Amino acid sequence: MAEAASDRGPDTGHEGDAEADRLPTWTKALGWCGVAGLIYLLICAVSIISRGFAGLGSDAAHTMFAFAANPWVGLSVGILGTVLIQSSTTTTAIAVTAVGSGALPIQGAIPIILGANVGTTVTTSLVALTFIGDRVEFRRALGASTVHDFYNWLALLIFFPIELIWHPLQRISGSLTDALYGTDWLPNPAHFNVIRVATRPVEHAVIHATSHISSTLGPLFTIVIGAALILVAVRYLGKLLRLLMVGRARDVLIKAVGRNEYLAMASGMGVTVVTQSSTITTSVLVPFAGTGILTPAQVYPVVVGSNLGTTFTVVFAAFAGVGPDARIGLQAAFVHLVYNLFAIVAIYVIPLLRPVPLFCAEKLARVASEHRWVLAVYLGTVFIALPVLVIVLVGVL
Repeated sequence: MAEAASDRGPDTGHEGDAEADRLPTWTKALGWCGVAGLIYLLICAVSIISRGFAGLGSDAAHTMFAFAANPWVGLSVGILGTVLIQSSTTTTAIAVTAVGSGALPIQGAIPIILGANVGTTVTTSLVALTFIGDRVEFRRALGASTVHDFYNWLALLIFFPIELIWHPLQRISGSLTDALYGTDWLPNPAHFNVIRVATRPVEHAVIHATSHISSTLGPLFTIVIGAALILVAVRYLGKLLRLLMVGRARDVLIKAVGRNEYLAMASGMGVTVVTQSSTITTSVLVPFAGTGILTPAQVYPVVVGSNLGTTFTVVFAAFAGVGPDARIGLQAAFVHLVYNLFAIVAIYVIPLLRPVPLFCAEKLARVASEHRWVLAVYLGTVFIALPVLVIVLVGVL
């Protein structure tokens, strides 16, 4: 989703590679220990949030998400929340955890997940601003970065109304969960005793620290601490993996892009699974598009693959849930996976709609390169003003 936000700038190119190559062996080893520690922190954070929701009680927990009962409000919360915290992975993981703890129904989580899928694209568009000094380079970079925007907007335009009417994502993810949960194909998180034992000290420490507050504020603080830990874990996991992997990731992507579009898609997915961030995957390529080494058409399949790759982090996080509602939490994670699979088939595999995101991205890039204010209006309107307006008019008033 994302995903963790990466640093915005052209340092994803050769300077980053050189920095990674200069790292001594002991520093790299320490870095990978940090990766393991942050993954551990991510699992702990999910468990902490679950305990917080459980401490609230079912009535209070449902009240927290009552404002998102309207699907349009949930969609806007997903978009705006991801824009503000710069991580679709964090937004989606919190929604999945809320479902897994019984605080949020699956119907309420789906719009938030779909909104997070859109909100994550704003970061890559901002990376293109580093080329604003040169009109030609800015047009190239913006065309490559906003193809991610329009691909996700088109997927939302297709599947959100369908989900509101027929609920295919809810039905298919439910069937998938029922078929795989508790089988040898998919391990039951209730059986992850080693993980539960390993995370219990951190979980209990947070619970103990907030237990001296009132029965309502204590669980709320627990949830806030868990959400903050997820944000920290995902953000710094992305940065650390970027430092360790950016050179290899760039080499894999550049080699794959020019060979075959489906190989490029697979590479985008693989690199995103490793780096835990679709933003890193797409941002790595923006400087190469800006300088004319790659075209927006070559970046397009990588973006499609990265969208799918970012779903695996949330599925992984869902396994930290235990209890009677863990199954439905896993279903919420599968919603994200199924949605992106459907989007690939409907928009990219079937050639009818494939040119649409690319056409829109290049059109916006041409206009914005001539009138720079157009980009500010576009980003401010669709990613901030419209979601806020929907939340205020529909969810609050």
